[in-house]
Amino acid sequence: MTRAVTTTADAFVEQVGRLPARPSGTRGRLLFAMDATASREPTWDHACGIQGEMFVAADALGGLDVRLGFYRGFDEFKVSRWTSDGRELARLMGAVRCLAGRTQIGRLLRYAGEQRRESRIDALVFVGDCCEEDVDQVGHEAGQLGLLGLPVFVFQEGNDRTASRLFPQIARLTRGAHCKFDRNSPDELKRLLGAVAAYAAGGRDALLKYGREKGGAAARLTHQIR
Repeated sequence: MTRAVTTTADAFVEQVGRLPARPSGTRGRLLFAMDATASREPTWDHACGIQGEMFVAADALGGLDVRLGFYRGFDEFKVSRWTSDGRELARLMGAVRCLAGRTQIGRLLRYAGEQRRESRIDALVFVGDCCEEDVDQVGHEAGQLGLLGLPVFVFQEGNDRTASRLFPQIARLTRGAHCKFDRNSPDELKRLLGAVAAYAAGGRDALLKYGREKGGAAARLTHQIR
């Protein structure tokens, strides 16, 4: 594998800023996928609370449709109906409880590819902390998404060694972005999720506007987009 992408907020927003613009006049669609295996349980409620900024950013741009996806337990993988209501998404996420099981990142990426081929999603957000699968196979699935033009925004919790190698590669292969987070930086993560939503809902121009209004890491996007 090539050298991993730097896992800092600056690198993340720089990568988002380099993404191609989306067609104007279209409503964005985002798959928000989470690892709900047992290792995520201590921080699950925190992770469920970070999604609100996505809708705040998207509402001003004509809205964003979001579908929640998660895997957990023995071979369980589920996706919700589409929603444009942040409260509804929070309710759906709050109803999920973590169960012991192996990761299913490859399966998630294959599903995202199917949705992309049918023009149903514009971006994928994935929140996870580890990978227990064949990393080469997961990398192959990520490469397929890259060919389909579907960016994956990977938010990594913790410092698992395999995830730290693989997750930046998923972002690179799909021309997305990767960033680590923890419970000590919730505001920064909300802004970064808002930046993803702004891109999904309105393209790079919307991303610039969001950065000017929010400041911080999101504001630094202004210097990356020309």
